[in-house]
Amino acid sequence: MNQFEEQAEIVRQEQLTPEIYRLTLNAPDIASNARPGQFVMVQTTTSYDPLLRRPLSIHQTIGNEQVQLMYKVVGKGTRMLSAMRPGNSVQLTGPLGHGFDLAGKDAICLVGGGMGIAPLYFLAREILRTNTPPKLVVLLGARTAAELGPLPRDFQDIGAIETFLATDDGTLGHHGFVAELIQKHLTPEHNWSICTCGPHPMMKAVVNQCKKLGYECQVSLETMMACGISACLGCAVPRSDLSGPYLHVCKDGPVFKADEVAWL
Repeated sequence: MNQFEEQAEIVRQEQLTPEIYRLTLNAPDIASNARPGQFVMVQTTTSYDPLLRRPLSIHQTIGNEQVQLMYKVVGKGTRMLSAMRPGNSVQLTGPLGHGFDLAGKDAICLVGGGMGIAPLYFLAREILRTNTPPKLVVLLGARTAAELGPLPRDFQDIGAIETFLATDDGTLGHHGFVAELIQKHLTPEHNWSICTCGPHPMMKAVVNQCKKLGYECQVSLETMMACGISACLGCAVPRSDLSGPYLHVCKDGPVFKADEVAWL
């Protein structure tokens, strides 16, 4: 797997909601090698504060030249990143990790929650680029309509995608959790494969639905990482049988088969 270190110039910085930003960078080596589900480590400053890089999933690539990252301002590092403007540069390491497996799928459903929606956009575009695209349904959820922002429209603008929404407070789409849409919108005549990314409780609910309905499920796990290359061992998750060495999200994932990990 090819990995690169690039000094990436910022092309565009978009504020999508009060806390969510989309960053476009020139990073041709990473863009031309990235696959849906992979991520990059972003160095937000050349100083030692903050010391660690930030792991960000790849939202999409543009023309094998540019990488788009979507992030939420949650601390000092992402706050510094949000203050950067076109012409500034950041250091990127990537693409890292293992992405989604799309081989031989008849029908695919993408289930995203909150910031977990970001890597699913890249995945949706790649699915539709195949010579004979499988049936594709997208289910997106968040706490409120404001938190979803323009993301649903981005998926709808790709075309050839059925997109259904859920919000916890009922301000947009189904009033409830996004996992509840699986049984509601996936027709039983297809052999569905589910790809999901989002908060742990949401993905646990999705996995339980898939077990109940007999659907294959791949999960993209989100954890804090210090290095992104399995040197620090800080992103450990337990295996499903709770035996043997722990799995590491940066090296073994971030995408796993749902039955590989323990849903504690």
